[in-house]
Amino acid sequence: MLKWIEITIGLLLLSVIIAVGYRLAFVNVELDIYRDRLAGLSDEYESLRTAYNEVVRKTAVTELLVKDGQLSVVIRTTEGLDRVIATPFDPAREIYCDYVLLDGRLWIRRVYDAYTPPNKGLVIDDKLEHINWDDPAARYGNAVYRSLGEGRWIVTVTGGGSLGLVRTESKAELSLSAGPPPVRDYAQIEKNINETVAQVTVGDVLKRLVRGGE
Repeated sequence: MLKWIEITIGLLLLSVIIAVGYRLAFVNVELDIYRDRLAGLSDEYESLRTAYNEVVRKTAVTELLVKDGQLSVVIRTTEGLDRVIATPFDPAREIYCDYVLLDGRLWIRRVYDAYTPPNKGLVIDDKLEHINWDDPAARYGNAVYRSLGEGRWIVTVTGGGSLGLVRTESKAELSLSAGPPPVRDYAQIEKNINETVAQVTVGDVLKRLVRGGE
């Protein structure tokens, strides 16, 4: 009888040792996962920071000039000022700047006011008067608008394609984009460590037990 008690106690102790060892091995596996993930996240953070800076960086793409109640569009090239296009629209009304995303770049297409149908607007680039939306290169159109007072107004675009329209100082130095700026898709980065930990198997733990602290 005493022998069976000793065997039972021994088995219980062995079970406890195995359970504790398994738990320690599981914790070590978790630590390895966290350590590897933190190293990966450090690299991803740097990539994300760079991508974020590209997304939020604004590029001036169009200048609108309101002088004596007359609205004009300023066009520039790599050589500088190319031409100033007068418009018939009243800047006191809501003025729309219409853009199209083609081949990953944003092109200004039309300018019109709230009382003018888009297809009757002032076409800035004749090549963009008619868009073939069946062409995979043609992604989508976008517009920004507001009423404008006297002075210079700048349309800006971020790397993600978000448009803005703000007044700038009349004598401020301005460098408009000499060509259509690129617009990119930025995939959201999602990482869930808990999902990885939940995928730890008994085999992973046994390998850890066999390897020990390796």
